[in-house]
Amino acid sequence: MAYIGIQPAEKFTSFATQEFSTSATTSYTLDHAVANENEIALFVNNVRQQPGSGKAYTASGTALTLSEATASTDTMYCVFLGRALQTVTPATNSITAAMVGNDLISGKDALTSAPADTDEFLISDAGVLKRIDASLVGRGKVLQVVTATDSTQRTTTSTSYVTASNTLTANITPSATSSKILVMLSTTGFNSGNNYTYYTIYRDSTNVASNSSQDELSAIHGDSGTTIVPLNILFLDSPSSTSQITYQAYMKVAANTGYFNVNGNTGSIILMEIGA
Repeated sequence: MAYIGIQPAEKFTSFATQEFSTSATTSYTLDHAVANENEIALFVNNVRQQPGSGKAYTASGTALTLSEATASTDTMYCVFLGRALQTVTPATNSITAAMVGNDLISGKDALTSAPADTDEFLISDAGVLKRIDASLVGRGKVLQVVTATDSTQRTTTSTSYVTASNTLTANITPSATSSKILVMLSTTGFNSGNNYTYYTIYRDSTNVASNSSQDELSAIHGDSGTTIVPLNILFLDSPSSTSQITYQAYMKVAANTGYFNVNGNTGSIILMEIGA
């Protein structure tokens, strides 16, 4: 058969139906309004009834009126002949790759921020499409990098940890509580006497890079104030937070004066968020 315009898609047609809870009455209410009784086919005990005035039933709007009352043991239902429900639901597994447009994804709105943990992606698992939460994607990958530098020489005579640099501070806001933060500090230092200067990193108010063994590893041992030693601290932190975190260099001495960024050499701190 020829068509003018686009040929209609194949449709699968069914009719709306309604089942009634019967009782000893002649009056029922339809789910959908009709112009008259000819728009429905009424069945009582699976026997089709004759529509029309003086016959088995009449209908107008949502009012259905029977010529004789039903019994509570009867079964009754109707089919709405004027209310066909059409769908274009394809058969299972009938959609192939050739039927999907190349711009299926690019034609949609772009996400303008990092996906939330509960956002979902489609992924092919050995040829089977599955959905996956964004929180499971990118594990072990660098999610963001923050850096800060300072070229001012800092000194202290404190035997308790104090800030080594007011400017060598880096702030980072992890995207997930499961993320790790890789912290790298690089600078130079020495002690004015033949003694130790210790260096560490604080996360906010917590000393996270130093313990009794790491103190010795991060110590600068001066030789009468003449030895300038490169200092590098590297550690992986687990802040378990999605709030902004501040990492900052701290220092202390066993005795004498300790130096940080000796002679104005540039110190740096690098923060990397690693997806867990």
